[in-house]
Amino acid sequence: MKKDIILSGVGGQGILSIAAVIGQAALKDGLYMKQAEVHGMSQRGGDVQSNLRISDRPIASDLIPLGRCDLIISLEPMEALRYLPWLAEDGWLVTNAVPFVNIPNYPAEEAVRSEISKLPRHIVLDVNQAAREIGSPRVANIVLLGATVPFLGIGYDKVQASIRDIFQRKGDAVVDMNLRALEAGKRISEEKM
Repeated sequence: MKKDIILSGVGGQGILSIAAVIGQAALKDGLYMKQAEVHGMSQRGGDVQSNLRISDRPIASDLIPLGRCDLIISLEPMEALRYLPWLAEDGWLVTNAVPFVNIPNYPAEEAVRSEISKLPRHIVLDVNQAAREIGSPRVANIVLLGATVPFLGIGYDKVQASIRDIFQRKGDAVVDMNLRALEAGKRISEEKM
């Protein structure tokens, strides 16, 4: 088993939290994991991305070669397009539908959606709306994580356990909200597949 994953978004959206949960879940599943982060201008709303490589065999490099990414997970649709050259022919893109317009020349939303729709394997969901329905816009990143569960190759129970471990210091209510967000994203993704 091997999964090469690129996580992308804008600073402050929670990309690195997604990476932490996936990485810990992979380790709980007995897998090898390497991660390379590029934070960009995260404190100013700039591009944030992370390479995450998971395998049942030792991994030599933490960087994903062009055309070899199995899964792009993006909290921002235009940022998802930035990493398409890395996506394998049979790779999946799972992205938030709602743009984070933080630059004056942000492309038209229709153009971004059109480019994403050209991909044979993609899931686009409004993680912001799903998070609001759960009760907190702060769990949008975990909704997106839930939508990627069918593609991770990691046991769902391991992902749940990692969320409990990582968020436990914030209290049971936060853990419960994140677990509900994970389940909501998983359900949405399964309905769209």
